[in-house]
Amino acid sequence: MAAVVFLVIVLAAASSGAVFKPGEWYENLRKPSWTPPNWAFPVVWTILYVLIGYAGWLIWDVAGWSLPMALWSVQIVANALWSYFFFGMRRMDLALADVSVLWLSIALFILFAWPVAPLASALFVPYLVWVTAAAALNQSVRRLNPEA
Repeated sequence: MAAVVFLVIVLAAASSGAVFKPGEWYENLRKPSWTPPNWAFPVVWTILYVLIGYAGWLIWDVAGWSLPMALWSVQIVANALWSYFFFGMRRMDLALADVSVLWLSIALFILFAWPVAPLASALFVPYLVWVTAAAALNQSVRRLNPEA
């Protein structure tokens, strides 16, 4: 049953990306040359959401409500909010603050989950790498489009 709950939570967070889409506004923004191609985002995020959900379920199964579970909860909320801030509100500054919270909560999850469930911790490493790139992209797009 807990696995189903984590699946629903992850799908709810992922749905923010479906509700708040990049659209014409984002397409017209200046972006750095190293911006990943559009097709990469749904592919990478699908894989990451599977890892995120599984890691959350592993922690829950071993430790229930715990510091790693609290950090998992913070990251899933911050994750869901980013699309709203960036694409919904078109507030790159709020999105950058949010992705900073997201990055920190992922890094702390990796640190504090390791003693509890090393696999859950390891599953978040690709997520941290991707969010690091996403934060850099967020900052670069913001810098390249000060008027937006």
